[in-house]
Amino acid sequence: MSRQFNRRKFLIYGSASIGGSFLLKACANNSPTATESPSASSPTATSSGDTIKVGILHSLSGTMAISEKSVVDAEQLAIKEINSGGGVLGKQIVSIVEDGASNWDTFREKATKLIEQDQTAVIFGCWTSASRKNVKPVFESKNHMLWYPVQYEGQECSKNIFYTGAAPNQQIEPSVDWLLKNKGKQFFLVGSDYVFPRTANTIIKAQLQALGGTTVAEDYLPLGNVEVTPIISKIKQALPNGGVIYNTLNGDSNVAFFKQLKGAGLTADKYPSMSVSIAEEEVKAIGVEYLQGHYAAWNYFQTVDTPANKKFVEAFKKEYGAERVINDPMEAAYIAVYLWKQAVEKAGTTDLDKVRVAAYGQTIDAPEGKVTMNTNNHLSKIVRIGQVRQDGLFDIVYATPGAVDPIPWNQFVKETQGFSCDWSDPAKGGKYKQV
Repeated sequence: MSRQFNRRKFLIYGSASIGGSFLLKACANNSPTATESPSASSPTATSSGDTIKVGILHSLSGTMAISEKSVVDAEQLAIKEINSGGGVLGKQIVSIVEDGASNWDTFREKATKLIEQDQTAVIFGCWTSASRKNVKPVFESKNHMLWYPVQYEGQECSKNIFYTGAAPNQQIEPSVDWLLKNKGKQFFLVGSDYVFPRTANTIIKAQLQALGGTTVAEDYLPLGNVEVTPIISKIKQALPNGGVIYNTLNGDSNVAFFKQLKGAGLTADKYPSMSVSIAEEEVKAIGVEYLQGHYAAWNYFQTVDTPANKKFVEAFKKEYGAERVINDPMEAAYIAVYLWKQAVEKAGTTDLDKVRVAAYGQTIDAPEGKVTMNTNNHLSKIVRIGQVRQDGLFDIVYATPGAVDPIPWNQFVKETQGFSCDWSDPAKGGKYKQV
């Protein structure tokens, strides 16, 4: 498997026929590039007396750019708002933006540069699990700090990473519970062939076994593969009378999959799918006509009805264009900047060890609802399930009554049952056995 692909290979090939080129154009508007941002050698960036340098590390080119540019937009909006309000500790934030170029080795190189050469106070970045896992040793060996904004497969708890996306118990597990209660007990699992879908499906299979559901079949496609006809045939054979499709496919495979799913007559009323990597931007790019009626699980949808979200959506569209849509990773990236700001102000310094301790217990009235940073470096978050509607946004059909506390080490998987994480206690750290 190519090192260039993991977690979410997004919609590039064939996008002209489904409107992806429009989305790409929209995502490119006002998106910063490394050359447009202040460099370490500029007077602004080196004026340490009245500025704080932060790193932004996402893919501005390559396969993942169409997703990650929007995350950069959200982070830059937060920085602009914070600076307009007086900055952090009375200092203005200067962002140094680097391009991971959808290459996991490049992510590691750029992370090293931002830490050693640019001497940033913090880095906001990554999207795929591959990019995160490739930079993780850099942050740990240099005792630096990464804020990571995307839902992921769990089974990790680093002292040097703050995870503002969902852990599996805040996305995958609640969505399986909801499907079992509302859509059926027979599941066909389809995913791309790499770490995130395989780990997710390991969790789902264990959960179904524990709760009385059935995994009728499980199939994978190599990332970028659009030969979905055999999978469609297997679904029809395994679920002749209908059933649940749990979808962890990514990128181009989703375009072919949902087109052929509809073409084969496997409609959402009898074959509802639940996706954990399809959000507002993906719906727009794939085509609403193929996804309407299907489901996705996230913590945030653009349609969340909170005062904070209305303000966020209005500010984002004013900054980047009324046609833009906002998704969960963008919101998680936006609030990460604010949570870091609050931790710095509580610590009274940008010293990394002091900021890390100060981050614990930080809360924010986020667009998604109130979130709280736990001592396992993950956020407590509301879980939501949305159904794709005609305009490409999501009707929220389920939400937990309150925030769900994160569990990085999965309790359905035998190997990690009983394990937890607590960085406030050196004797416990990133993985310890609960009594």
